[in-house]
Amino acid sequence: MAEAIQSLTNQRFRELLKSLSGISLPEGKVAMIEQRLRRRVVLARLPNTETYLQELMQGKLGQEEIKVVLDLLTTNTTSFFREAEHFDFLTDVALKEFLDRTANDRRKFKVWSAASSEGAEAFTAAMVLNEAAIRRKFEWAILGTDISRRMVQRANQAIYEAEQIKLIPRNLSSKYFMRGTAPEVATKVRVVPELRRRVKFRHMNLMDPTYPLDRDINVIFLRNVLIYFDADDKSAVVRRMQDHLAPGGYLITGHAESMVVRSEGLEHVQPTIFKKAL
Repeated sequence: MAEAIQSLTNQRFRELLKSLSGISLPEGKVAMIEQRLRRRVVLARLPNTETYLQELMQGKLGQEEIKVVLDLLTTNTTSFFREAEHFDFLTDVALKEFLDRTANDRRKFKVWSAASSEGAEAFTAAMVLNEAAIRRKFEWAILGTDISRRMVQRANQAIYEAEQIKLIPRNLSSKYFMRGTAPEVATKVRVVPELRRRVKFRHMNLMDPTYPLDRDINVIFLRNVLIYFDADDKSAVVRRMQDHLAPGGYLITGHAESMVVRSEGLEHVQPTIFKKAL
């Protein structure tokens, strides 16, 4: 691969990335950009990353190529039962309060995984909610959204490497994952249809000025996302999230983000967890 991206092109590209996705890449991420875009440079038959980015920003490579680049530069770190205490809170506090308030009606408990990646967070919530519904009957639904179209596609397929579910309690992994028997899928598992029917995934950009979602969501997971945004974008995203929470609903962030959430309409009830007033 050719020389490192020149500073002006690097800066302009990072500005473009931020305007499209909210992601603020530091200047020192040149090596990461070049590594992730290496195959696209080759496919475009261009001499180096510098030329590729210049043509991308000039619109010569088309809008679809910009979508591919956004996808490649999106960080997609995920695992089942990551920060497991949040899923305890989901059922022991948020769900319990909801059921106590809605004992005489049939409202649905709604969860939004706002940066769902390949779906592990959403399906973890699905497992614990389904278990709770066995003990006390109620309706529930989960939506996962992500800026990466590739991740949304993978999440909808709900197919994972068997290695990925090793940390899931055995009683849950055996109940909610199907194992392939053919040699070509021997290392794969798939979420059971029972959960797949309740969990939907779609593409969405958190930088959009409005979100085409319900405004009575009970719990929003916004974990390890705000760390990639600057201060103004953090505040704007949180305000929009708050508009989609039901009264008494909860916003759950990552541990590195808990101190950056500032909103008059959200009460900080414990580290990483914020509640909208009833």
